[in-house]
Amino acid sequence: MSRTRLRREHILALIRGGEEDVEVLARQLDVSPSTIRRDLAVMRDEGAVMRTYGGAVLAQIQPEEALATRETENRAAKEAIARAAAALIADGDSVLLDAGSTVGALGHLLSSRRLTVVTGNLPLLPVLAHGPAIELIVLGGAVRSTSMGVVGPLAEQTLRRITVDKAFLGCDGLVAGRGLCEASAQQTALKELMAEQAAEVFVLADATKLGRASQPYWAPLPRHWSLVTDAVATDDQIAPFARSGVRVIRAPRGDAN
Repeated sequence: MSRTRLRREHILALIRGGEEDVEVLARQLDVSPSTIRRDLAVMRDEGAVMRTYGGAVLAQIQPEEALATRETENRAAKEAIARAAAALIADGDSVLLDAGSTVGALGHLLSSRRLTVVTGNLPLLPVLAHGPAIELIVLGGAVRSTSMGVVGPLAEQTLRRITVDKAFLGCDGLVAGRGLCEASAQQTALKELMAEQAAEVFVLADATKLGRASQPYWAPLPRHWSLVTDAVATDDQIAPFARSGVRVIRAPRGDAN
């Protein structure tokens, strides 16, 4: 993580702890108030904070939706993204599938493929377990009923002993240069480890999630990763990712119909 990004993470931690004044933040981090103001301007544009007179407060956090609700939202876009992601997988690959509705849509397309699949996405287990050529490895851990995925030390311990060719991650929000956000620290810790254990990392995110900082916990992404999004994503939404060196794949518009 760069020094600038690390400083901004410290600013967020201080604001979360109740420090909101620019002068106080500057003294705490031993930098100039103008540096803090520049950081806060960037963080405001990223959706992480809201500026106030003389300082900033955290942006409003959106409540986490249950998986059943997410599966009905932007369904066509998610299915198009899933098809585009499936085309990136070759027979014989080892793949890591995150929790979430978009990655779940991808998992449903893989049951007839010859693959090794590592996942803690519980709704996918009966789908993939019956795949005739699927070697299925299940991460243990604590179950989050909201996402129906596993998290925690047991899942992390298992994952540290496995490497894969490709990891497919979901997210609540995705900001260029910052990473992806989720509702809990356990989720982001596991996603960060997933990225570390994969030779290639793909984040599946429809247009509504690009540039959105809707949750308080963040997972940085590796230097080289790929974004798979839908055709509705605008050039303005994609530009910050492309500028930072991210490979951007748009699912064909015809697939979203």
